Amino acid sequence: MAVRLPRPHRFDVYIAVTGLLGGLALLAIGLGMRSAEEPMVLWAGPWPILVPLAVMAGCEVLRRAAPRTALLTGTAAIVLDTLTQGSLATVLMFTDLMYAAVLYGPPASARRIPRITGLLAVAGTVVPFALWRVPEALLIGVVIGIVSFAPAATGLIVRNHRDAAEAARLRAEQTALLAEMDRSQAVAAERARMARELHDMVANHLSAIAIHSTAALSLDDPDTSRQALGVIRENSVAGLAEMRRLIGILRDSSGDTEPAAAPTLDGLGALVEGARVNGLDVTLDAAPAQVPAPVELAAYRIVQESLTNALKHARPGRVTVTLARLDGSLTVAVTSPFGDRDSPRAPGSGAGLVGMRERAALLGGTFEAGPEDSPDGKLWAVRAALPVTEGDPP
Repeated sequence: MAVRLPRPHRFDVYIAVTGLLGGLALLAIGLGMRSAEEPMVLWAGPWPILVPLAVMAGCEVLRRAAPRTALLTGTAAIVLDTLTQGSLATVLMFTDLMYAAVLYGPPASARRIPRITGLLAVAGTVVPFALWRVPEALLIGVVIGIVSFAPAATGLIVRNHRDAAEAARLRAEQTALLAEMDRSQAVAAERARMARELHDMVANHLSAIAIHSTAALSLDDPDTSRQALGVIRENSVAGLAEMRRLIGILRDSSGDTEPAAAPTLDGLGALVEGARVNGLDVTLDAAPAQVPAPVELAAYRIVQESLTNALKHARPGRVTVTLARLDGSLTVAVTSPFGDRDSPRAPGSGAGLVGMRERAALLGGTFEAGPEDSPDGKLWAVRAALPVTEGDPP
C-alpha cells in the first residue's frame, strides 16, 4: 500500500525556493558563518554547505503539511550545518521550521517544543560557562535561544491568539444560530397566535352565515329567507368588526399585543345572546370571578369556539356553558347534544380544537374534548381548567 504524501502549501513552496536561492547567492559571494580554520568545521569549502541547505529547503516545503517531520529533519540538517562553514539561509529556514512546528503542529507539540527549546537555551548558557569560565561561553546559550526558543515562543503566542480568535468566531456563530432559532420560534409562536385569533374571531360568524344561507336556499319560504338574511347580515357586520380588530393588532407597532378592546368574561352574555340569535338554545352559568387578562381571553375564546362547533355540528337541544373558579383555577365546561343532525352543517377542519388546546397549554392548564354519556343522552363536552396565575406550559 503506497503512502500518500501530504500536499504542500503553495506559500511554503515559495518560502523554500526563496531560502534555497538566498543560500546559493550567499554561497556564490563566498559569505559563510565560520572560517575554515575553526575547530568545529570538519568540511571546509563551499560545496559541503549545499547539503544541509538543500535538505532545509526541502523541509520548508513540508513546514505546514508535516510540521513535526520537517522539524526533526531540519534539526539533523542544522547539526550537519554546524560542521561546515555554515549558511545564514539554513539557520533562518530552521528558525521558520521551529515557528511552523509550534503554530501548525499538534497541540502536544505546541506545548512541548517551547519547553524543550527553553531548557536547551538554559543548558547552552550554564554548561559552557561552567566548563570554560569565560564570558564568551554565554553566547552559546544566547544563540540557541535566538535560533530555537525565540521562534518557538513566537509560534506559541501566535497560536494562542489564533485559537482565541477561532473560539470567539465559533461563539459568535453559536450565538447567531441561537438567535436565529429564537427568532424562528418567536415567528412560529406569533403565527400560531395569529391563526388562533383569526379562527376564533371569524369562524363563528362565517359558520352562522354558511348555515343560514344553506337554510335560506333549501326552503322556499319568504319569511324564513328574510330571517336568515337578517342573521347573515348581522354576522357579516360582526365578522368585519372582528377582522378590523385583528388588522389593528397586526398594524400596531407599539408592542401592545392585546389592545384594550380584547374580549373579557363580561362579554359572555353578548356572546351567548348572539349564539341564540343564530339558532342555539344556550344557557349560561358563570359565577363572577376576577382572573388575569390572559385567562379571561382564553376562557372567552374557548366558549366562543365551543359555541361555534355546537352551531356547526350539534343536534338540536340544550347547550350549557358553565364557568366557575375552583381550587385556584377557572374551569370552563360547554356541553351540547352529540349525534347526527338533519339541519345543514358547516364543514370543519379541527383547527378549533387545536387552538383551544394550545390556549390552555400556554397558561399551564388542561383541556379535553369528546363525547360522554348523560341521563339526557349522549353529549359532546369541552372542559378546560385554566390556572388563575400564569404558569409554565407542562
